[in-house]
Amino acid sequence: MNSDHTIKSIINLFKDELITIYPQREIEGISYILLEHLLNYSKIEIQLNRDEKIDQNTHKQIISALARLKKSVPIQYVIGETEFYDLKFKVNEHTLIPRQETEELVHAIINDNKVKEPRILDIGTGSGCIPIVLACHIKGSKVSSVDVSKGAIEVAQQNANINQVEIDFFHRDFLRWEDYSWNKNLDVVVSNPPYVKESEKKVMTDNVLAYEPHTALFVDDNDPLIFYRRIAEFAKTHLKKGGKLYFEINEALGLEMVELLETIGFSSIRLLKDLNGKDRMTYAEL
Repeated sequence: MNSDHTIKSIINLFKDELITIYPQREIEGISYILLEHLLNYSKIEIQLNRDEKIDQNTHKQIISALARLKKSVPIQYVIGETEFYDLKFKVNEHTLIPRQETEELVHAIINDNKVKEPRILDIGTGSGCIPIVLACHIKGSKVSSVDVSKGAIEVAQQNANINQVEIDFFHRDFLRWEDYSWNKNLDVVVSNPPYVKESEKKVMTDNVLAYEPHTALFVDDNDPLIFYRRIAEFAKTHLKKGGKLYFEINEALGLEMVELLETIGFSSIRLLKDLNGKDRMTYAEL
């Protein structure tokens, strides 16, 4: 191995090799995530040890990772994990990569909760990020979660084990929720369901389109609120009086979401903006 491979040279290599795929600031972020993962260093330690030599085995792993990144594979899939609400989560092709706006959604639920030992149902498990964070932060909560993907549930169960919480996971098609039995005494129903319209694919990046699971992302343009309608109908009959319903939503469909929730019979409906000022969440009470 060439002994000139240092942390600094690796970061520069990433900037050179990925410049046609990502903005420069994002490339730096990606290189830090990979180096933190492989070297078990914090970001500060990477900066303080930029002249440190990289051993041959680590260098091979870096070059292998770089080859995948050049094919637009998201860094979270390359290293097989991500951080969400200060917790570690495994992710793979069965799960979406959790986003910042989803952190804002769980933060709102944690802050709003006044119920002792609430019963919470999350719909659309994915990596398990929503139910696991809620179970970690709301003491005594009884949390369940459902997903149509068996692969997602397997990953979520691993994540629950890693973060040492108990979640009841169910493999079910929620569009047919009447076919199953459910707890009818829920305090909170929350969901980040598929909400990207098929027509919006053309403005999406390759690293999302090629690698993240389409069943967790896309809905038919003719009925983009299908999951929200079915979940709200379910919540109407399964939430306690005063129970709360939270959604992450398509920023272009905020007013339609408020109208839908009003029609189904919810009250105290709020359209919530994310940190970027976009309509990304709804809150409603039964």
